[in-house]
Amino acid sequence: MTADRRLLLVHAHPDDETINNGATMARYVAEGVGVTLLTCTLGEEGEILVPELAQLAADQADQLGGYRIWELREAMAALGVEDVRFLGGPGRYRDSGMMGTPANEHPRAFWNADLDEAVAHAVAVVREVRPQVVVTYDEFGGYGHPDHIQAHRVAMRAVEAAADPGYRPDLGAAWEVVKVYWNAMPRSVLREGIEAMAALGEASPFEGLGDLDDIPFVVPDEVVACAVDARAYARRKDAAMRAHPTQITVDGPFFALSNNLGQEVLGVEYYRLVAGQRGPATGPDGREDDLFAGLEG
Repeated sequence: MTADRRLLLVHAHPDDETINNGATMARYVAEGVGVTLLTCTLGEEGEILVPELAQLAADQADQLGGYRIWELREAMAALGVEDVRFLGGPGRYRDSGMMGTPANEHPRAFWNADLDEAVAHAVAVVREVRPQVVVTYDEFGGYGHPDHIQAHRVAMRAVEAAADPGYRPDLGAAWEVVKVYWNAMPRSVLREGIEAMAALGEASPFEGLGDLDDIPFVVPDEVVACAVDARAYARRKDAAMRAHPTQITVDGPFFALSNNLGQEVLGVEYYRLVAGQRGPATGPDGREDDLFAGLEG
């Protein structure tokens, strides 16, 4: 990594990165930032939305994970991201499925991984890449998926361990990450989206979850520190989402919403700052508009 600014994103499955951070990644690539994606599993347990590929499912040929590697590569090509890695190498950790399912009991499930071992793999990446900024999920993994929770644990512990000169010097020189962000969805933004969908005659995809405040990944507006405006790269995010056809359909409620609100729904992404100092508020609502805000160089 020779770029002066470097960003590391830690995600659970292929497609999580595009949904949460696709526009942000495209913007920073375009600005010359070194962007590294670290994905923890191949997403073997994902639901397959392409009928002719149904035989790849975990209960059939069990080849979905390999297929999703190629989906991820196509998506990252659309965003311009070249440094794409898997924790411990491709296939080292398996998609854990949801709590209480047989997949969650699989001996290679990421949920059952030796945490110290997984953290060491992540520390090696942190010390090699030397990112000033790391992005991952909150402690609930956004919505409670075991792999998202485990990715959070691995990322947060790796940030701490990577800065300790006494921890595994064989993995490289110690490196201190300056800022850590968690992906976030402000309450007001989701409310606006649900209202916009209602105006289109579309039902909320979250109506079975109860009231707005009951939706697990919604956070109060005041905890959101940064809103990255990457609307200029919304088309790249759209292309990256289309590169994950087994997991993302482009004719569902999300795209009805994106058509109604234009590029904003695709191109503005939100973050909570959980480590490091908040930078200047150059964006709307007194938020940062740059994950590197306040950093020198």
